[in-house]
Amino acid sequence: MKKILFAASEGVPFIKTGGLADVVGSLPKYFDKEKYDVRVILPKYLAISDEFKNQMTYKTHFYMNLAWRSQYVGIFELCYDGITFYFIDNEFYFAGYKPYGNIYEDIEKFAFFCRAVLSALPLLDFRPDIIHCHDWQTGLLPVYIKDTFSQGQFYMGIKTIMTIHNLKFQGVWDLKTVRDITGLSAYYFTPDKLEAYDDANYLKGGLVYADYITTVSKTYADEIKMPFYGEGLDGLIRARENALVGIVNGLDYDEYNPEKDHLIYQNYNTRTFRKEKYKNKIGLQQELGLSYDPNKFMIGIVSRLTDQKGLDLVDYVIEEICSEDTQFVILGTGEDKYENLFRHFAWKYPDRVSANIYYSEERSHKIYAACDAFLMPSLFEPCGLSQLMSLRYGTVPIVRETGGLKDTVEPYNEFESVGTGFTFSNYNAHEMLAAIRYSKYIFYNKKREWNKMVERGMEKDFSWNHSAKEYEALYDRL
Repeated sequence: MKKILFAASEGVPFIKTGGLADVVGSLPKYFDKEKYDVRVILPKYLAISDEFKNQMTYKTHFYMNLAWRSQYVGIFELCYDGITFYFIDNEFYFAGYKPYGNIYEDIEKFAFFCRAVLSALPLLDFRPDIIHCHDWQTGLLPVYIKDTFSQGQFYMGIKTIMTIHNLKFQGVWDLKTVRDITGLSAYYFTPDKLEAYDDANYLKGGLVYADYITTVSKTYADEIKMPFYGEGLDGLIRARENALVGIVNGLDYDEYNPEKDHLIYQNYNTRTFRKEKYKNKIGLQQELGLSYDPNKFMIGIVSRLTDQKGLDLVDYVIEEICSEDTQFVILGTGEDKYENLFRHFAWKYPDRVSANIYYSEERSHKIYAACDAFLMPSLFEPCGLSQLMSLRYGTVPIVRETGGLKDTVEPYNEFESVGTGFTFSNYNAHEMLAAIRYSKYIFYNKKREWNKMVERGMEKDFSWNHSAKEYEALYDRL
């Protein structure tokens, strides 16, 4: 039996700010329980709901040195969906209404978390063979295991994997402060280790010291070797490419299932969507106050409203996107300029544009079920889960060929009648617009072709089963 410990800063259903939490919360359920004992360790944030906190059992506590400070570390445990979750408790670090705050506080918070995880292991009666670290918040784990913890017999032979969910976030702060916080010696703060461009970089430390590096799609693994996507670390990624693997994220097919989803207006499956799916569109039109018309082409966006998501392209041609035969539904929050852009167009065209500038799980399911097409013109996209959700719900994705979008959406070809969505390759607003217009043309003029494409998308299997097998193979190699 191989023992694996996932270490991360968030995980569903306890705390979530993005796709990272979906991976950490869902993936462990899909491993072969006969061969792999996978557990998860998270910070016990104040922001976790009382419903979960009340179910946690106190295991033990101890005091730990973090450089020159002595800090309390509590350990709690909770079994959820058959998976054991551990929580590291410390009210000084994990208070607040959000898991992340000012970067200078987060830098110390996650140095504490990494060290606490390793210090807690001997008390858990669970000695992992592999610690699977997720994103920069756990970047110090592989470093500490080679440093302070390398002396102890207990830690001998524990391997580490570092997964990059988004290379843009690296945990960077000034060297002097980080040395003081982490208690690591000067030896570690050189350009071949934690130092990067005169600062200290947590993610870089993890990438240098981990036994394996994975990222969340094959194309993204190739892209980050290039300066444009490499965020300043492309040289290091190229140097370690023999230890780099790309594994596409999956989707929790129980939670996202149009046949059983209780959040949508009308359930449907691959056989019944031709007759049933449009009822979701009518329901959403009524709920959002859009003009009632089941034949109108409806495009959805569910996203963080940021530059990374390609919304400057949308900004450039939004007037053309909101043409009379189209409705446009947006859900999400982010940069003011995009929030206000969509608010303005919802005010200008109340019958065809709906701007929902907040986040709601229920509304997102309704949008995936109701729309005809789903727009994701990302500048870069390590994996992306929204296009997997839209395929699952028979909503045709229109995406830019980058990262995970390129790996999961097969471009439509009307001559061979293959493909599951519409794609464009250059980061160009009019190329995106051409893809939208082409999709609309097929929707209105070649309905049978459109329905076949919807069906192909719904039949694709992007559940975690497939990805879990690839992770199992990686664990076996280690």
